[in-house]
Amino acid sequence: MSIPMPTSETEGIRLHVTPFRPEAVIGALGLPTLLQLVPSPKSQENQQALKHASGTLRRHAEVRGLVQRMLRSTSKGRNVASYAGYMAAGVKGDLGAAWSTPPVTLWLGSQLASIGEELVAGTGMRTVSIAPGSPVVAIDGETQVAAWHELYDSPERYGLTIDALTRIRVPFELFWGLDVKEARQIFYDRNVEGITVAKNLAMSMDQRDFGTRLAHLVIDAVRIERDGESVPFGKFVETRGRQLKASSPEVVTLSALRVLVVCTLFGRAGLTRSGSTLRDEELPEGVTAEQATRRLVPLLSTVISTLREHFLARSAVSAPAVLAGIGIAAHQATGWATTGGTLTEDELLQLLSTVRWEREASYWHGVAASANAKGTLNFAGGAKDAGGRVADAIVHPESQYGRRIRGR
Repeated sequence: MSIPMPTSETEGIRLHVTPFRPEAVIGALGLPTLLQLVPSPKSQENQQALKHASGTLRRHAEVRGLVQRMLRSTSKGRNVASYAGYMAAGVKGDLGAAWSTPPVTLWLGSQLASIGEELVAGTGMRTVSIAPGSPVVAIDGETQVAAWHELYDSPERYGLTIDALTRIRVPFELFWGLDVKEARQIFYDRNVEGITVAKNLAMSMDQRDFGTRLAHLVIDAVRIERDGESVPFGKFVETRGRQLKASSPEVVTLSALRVLVVCTLFGRAGLTRSGSTLRDEELPEGVTAEQATRRLVPLLSTVISTLREHFLARSAVSAPAVLAGIGIAAHQATGWATTGGTLTEDELLQLLSTVRWEREASYWHGVAASANAKGTLNFAGGAKDAGGRVADAIVHPESQYGRRIRGR
């Protein structure tokens, strides 16, 4: 006499999802579940470890290799630790609500084990299951997955606990029923078709960047007279784009004003610092964030107010290279300059008042711009290329470039 076997029930990892295409769903899953579904990309590139790994893990590594790039010895791999640090800070509450990671895009290299009935009529929400050992690869967001593994493997290193990590929910989208070529195409589309945000523009949106915060404070401190009315200077600052459009009312970009701020903080060293994120603890030696704010906001707001007519005329003063030069000169009036001598605020303003700011080749060709055969100026060289020359021309009126920008 034999015992009856239990009713067949699908085994596997169950996910609550909402479809957005017949073979693609979105949802959120617990971090431990994500890490169970998607093994560590770092471990899958360790050939010695793979020799002793289970067949399931080796097969997963093979599938991953078909649709993903390498982490080891690449900028992507080097970014894992810093990404983990960012996410740890977010989990601990250090960043408040202003932190985010994008949904992870997963590809199941086989079919779903089961698709349940609709949980709530009309919503499409269902429970699906993935069979144990099925290869699931992050075709977009893999650096994030690697960083989550980093946190889970060494939580104490980042000031976290396993208990805190197990409570995390990670948004995802899941594709299945795709062959390798189609998965590769999604990888390409996500990583190439989108337009990468320019680094300077991205930093101008970073409210944890001290240079960006200070630039906003300077902008907010300035009001200018136009058509008999006092208007906030912020109305004339382009905050969304890296370049000005001929038809737009803005006269200067936020990223260019950030260059002015950073060069005022650091002097010539600001030329190399303007392209990287600036944290509060990275200010010049002996200068606190409070001191920098207290000095630079009134100093630079006075400079901008003094040059307001030239800004409104879209003269050379709005070019990043010229603003960098003004910043380097203004650094001499901060009180913490260690090279290049010192200036009083009045001396700085006097030097600026003698400059010809019109966009004319006779003043700016070879200093901050280059002119074509017709005399049309191009300021595209950038702050790093020309900022130092502009500063020298401002501070040394009798130099070759100093006389040129003064029309002498």
